[in-house]
Amino acid sequence: MRSLAVFVLTLVAVAGLTVFVFIRYMTELPGKCYTGKFLPLSSEEEKISTDLQKHITYLAGDIGERNIPTTDSLKKTVIYIDKQLESYGYKTKIQEFLTDGKLMVNLEAELLGDRYPKEIIVVGSHYDSVPHCPGANDNASGVASNLEIARLLAKQKTERTIRFVFFPNEENPYWGTDNMGSKVYADRAGDANENIIAMLSLETMGYFSDEPGSQRYPRPFDLLYPNTGNFIGIVGDLNSRPLVHKCVGVFRQTTSFPVDGGAIYDKVPGVGWSDHKPFWDQGYKAVMVTDTAPFRYPDYHKPTDTPDKINYPALARITLGLSKVVQDISRSGVE
Repeated sequence: MRSLAVFVLTLVAVAGLTVFVFIRYMTELPGKCYTGKFLPLSSEEEKISTDLQKHITYLAGDIGERNIPTTDSLKKTVIYIDKQLESYGYKTKIQEFLTDGKLMVNLEAELLGDRYPKEIIVVGSHYDSVPHCPGANDNASGVASNLEIARLLAKQKTERTIRFVFFPNEENPYWGTDNMGSKVYADRAGDANENIIAMLSLETMGYFSDEPGSQRYPRPFDLLYPNTGNFIGIVGDLNSRPLVHKCVGVFRQTTSFPVDGGAIYDKVPGVGWSDHKPFWDQGYKAVMVTDTAPFRYPDYHKPTDTPDKINYPALARITLGLSKVVQDISRSGVE
């Protein structure tokens, strides 16, 4: 009996150690999370902040709810995004598909790499919102940040190709179906054997709080991460761990704003809840950049998700930081 008890205790210890090592593997990140005071915005960040507010106010204020029941709003949104991209010097492309008899559009702007043009970085965001919700944070914030990154990089030389892509139909009832714009895009890229080396999904990015208890997570991650929602998150699946580390590492080196995240098992609730998931399904490395949406934002999927809820200075710092992340990936790739 004693030998059996020792054997059982050994098994329990080994199992516990295995779980600890696996969790450490998922949550370990390079560099240190920023904890200092924020300096005043630079002139460049002020410009970004002003532009972000303009984009979000138009999308979530002037247009408002954006989905198939309000089809004209989707058309207005595409026209707005297209005009912004063209004003930055891009020639846009559209990818059309039908949903419930309605013509849907994935909109793309591309910076062609001058050294490795077939290695592609996708920066994506969905432009639709749930019914009865103006969608300022979810996801006009991601669209606005995507537009500003496109503007910041428009005149830059890039060794690898960068695509800025805007998708419809991320929200229910189309989430997880073949009608998601990002699934259409990722599936066609997979069928064409395109070499997408990185995909960044910009999703619900503009709400922050310094109040303890403002941040929640599914178990057991509530025991591992801070409970204050004052950071931006970068998360991917286990296959995307190199990309998670690249994004977090560069962001922490270049940007004075807290970032956390990890390469998490894809069945954990919330980890795959955006446009990066269809890219995982095609075997591509992809991450979601987010304020964690329903795990933090009290106005998530509500009529009160309005432009006044967005922290524009914080989103400006994040957007500039992400532009540097994309630049770095375009130069050095993802190991």
